[in-house]
Amino acid sequence: MKKYNVAVVGANGAVGEEILRVLEEIDFPLNRLIPLASARSIGKQVSFNDENFDIIELTHDVFEKEAVEIALFSAGGSVSAEFAPHAVRAGAVVIDNTSHFRMEPNVPLVVPEVNPEDIALWKNTGIIANPNCSTIQMVQTLKPLDNVYDLVRVDVSTYQATSGAGKTAMQELVNQMQAFFAFKLDEAEIKAFNQQIALNVIPQIDKFTENGYTKEEMKMVNETTKIMHKEIALSATCVRVPVLRGHSEALTLTFDSEVSANEAKAILEKAPNIVLVDDPEQELYPMPKDCVDKNETFVGRIREDVYANNMLHMFVVADNLRVGAATNAVRIAQKWIEMEELA
Repeated sequence: MKKYNVAVVGANGAVGEEILRVLEEIDFPLNRLIPLASARSIGKQVSFNDENFDIIELTHDVFEKEAVEIALFSAGGSVSAEFAPHAVRAGAVVIDNTSHFRMEPNVPLVVPEVNPEDIALWKNTGIIANPNCSTIQMVQTLKPLDNVYDLVRVDVSTYQATSGAGKTAMQELVNQMQAFFAFKLDEAEIKAFNQQIALNVIPQIDKFTENGYTKEEMKMVNETTKIMHKEIALSATCVRVPVLRGHSEALTLTFDSEVSANEAKAILEKAPNIVLVDDPEQELYPMPKDCVDKNETFVGRIREDVYANNMLHMFVVADNLRVGAATNAVRIAQKWIEMEELA
């Protein structure tokens, strides 16, 4: 199998570090690793396969100089907007973790377990977009059930970890908890979020839009339609919680046909990269602490609605830095390679 020159843009960020770890674990067909970041990261290193690599400055011409073939971007939307076109012009396929290209009509938005065929559309722009972290774990769960029951509506409440806002947000939670135990919580800095996150939940992620929903909530609405190629009525309430890693979601699903909880469990058990954790008698169900560093999405608390025979309720958890970002991006790269090898 051919090996590829792979650039990781934002290599020393929270998602960039996870991409490196995933690439290590799956024995990716890597010829050369090119870790890229801004000028302020020059002099720093990243670890990969027991070696230290110097970070290379992200410039417009670095993709051509380094003969990059696959560029994994995870350094923010403005960085992707500026530098991704240069990577494409240098001959690389760009897999972008930011929201910048997601809703562009000619850019495929891909979750490999749901719409792998869309990867073939990468030639339109040279770019493949990685969906929002909370969207990815949700559609992985929706797709196999939609195939059987015909999904018509989703109501979701998310419980999103601080790592979704980056390393500084995680540190802010730690700092505030330390301040609490030192009886100085009122002195702790509030910067990464607009409210105290320790011992609190914040029912706002991103800015509010004119319709009263936040941008994060509307991402879930719009991205689900694009990924599943289906108009599904969806309402989301996205909440930040004092957890370091692992997004949780409470889903209420409405179908066009009668549903069975037991049958749904059997369907999800067979679904790719889904792990069923659903044993109420043993108090077993998905929780963020159990999903850290895992590449699967965990589903449980599956039950039929008390009043309607076409509704299911469930709880879905995944590591947002893995499933919600790094793992999905690397899986896209793997599928892209498969398609290129067959072409």
